[in-house]
Amino acid sequence: MSVGRRHVGGANLVVSELAIGAAPFGKGDRVRDGQRGVDAIVHRALDLGVTLFDTAESYGDAPGRSEELLGNALAGRRDEAVVSTKFRPGGSRDHIRRAVEGSLRRLRTDWIDLYQIHSPDPGTPIEETLAALDELVIEGKIRYAGSSNFAGWQIADAEHTARARGYRGFVSAQHEYNLLWRKPEEEILPAVNAYQLGLLAYFPLQNGLLTGKYRPGLAPADGKVTRFKSHLLRDAPWAELERFSAYARDRGLTEVQLAYGWLLAQPGVSSLVTGVTTVAQLD
Repeated sequence: MSVGRRHVGGANLVVSELAIGAAPFGKGDRVRDGQRGVDAIVHRALDLGVTLFDTAESYGDAPGRSEELLGNALAGRRDEAVVSTKFRPGGSRDHIRRAVEGSLRRLRTDWIDLYQIHSPDPGTPIEETLAALDELVIEGKIRYAGSSNFAGWQIADAEHTARARGYRGFVSAQHEYNLLWRKPEEEILPAVNAYQLGLLAYFPLQNGLLTGKYRPGLAPADGKVTRFKSHLLRDAPWAELERFSAYARDRGLTEVQLAYGWLLAQPGVSSLVTGVTTVAQLD
C-alpha cells in the first residue's frame, strides 16, 4: 500500500498525504528507547512512503528536543524527507532569524522545507513577519512559509499584505480538524481554498477517539486520551461514535480508514499530521 502525494495548495511543495507529527519525540517516555525509538519510526515511515515530518522548536521536555531527535534520525536520508517545523510566537525579524538558526542546527540541515509561525503574534505587524520569512526564502534557509492556528481573517490579512508588499505569502495553514472538530469549515477552509493554500490537519483522529479503541468505560491504560486528556473521554459523544464505527464496519473499513478518507476528501486538505509513538502504531 503506497501513500499518496499532494501539492501543498498552489505551491510546488509535494508532500505525503499522511504525515508524522513529531510532538511525542522527546516528550517523557512516549517514544521508548529515545533516539533508537525515533530512528525506527522515522526510517519505517520513509520506507512506507511517508515524506512529511512536522515538528516545532517548542516540542519536547526541553525546547528543541524533538527537532534534535528528528534531525539525528534523518541523517543520511534528509533528501527523502520534507521537514516542517514551527517557531514560537514572536514574529519580529530578530526573533525569527534567531529561531531559524537554532532549528537548522538542531535538525542538522541546511534548509527547512516549510517554516511556520506556531500561532499569531499580536505584538508584531504581520508585514514584519512576512518580510523576515521572505528574506529566509531568498537566502535558501527555508523553501516555504506557513501559518498555524491563525483565524480566518488573519489568513486573509497575511495574504493581502503579502500581495500588497510583494512578499512571498504563506503556502499552508495548520489547524486541528477531524470529524469531531469541524470548526475549520466555518472560516479556515474557505480562506484556505480562496487563497490556494494547503491545510495540514492535526489531531485527525481526535487523539484516538476516532480509532475505535475507546468505548464507554473502556479505555486503554496506555492510550493518549487516557493518560493526558481524560476530559475528552468524559465529554465524548459515545452514541455518535458507535454509529461511526458501525458505518465503517458496514463498508469493510476500519475507523481510521474512514476518518482519514473523509478528511482527505475535503477540498484544500493537503496532509494529515498524526503523532506516532511506535513502529507498530505506524504500520
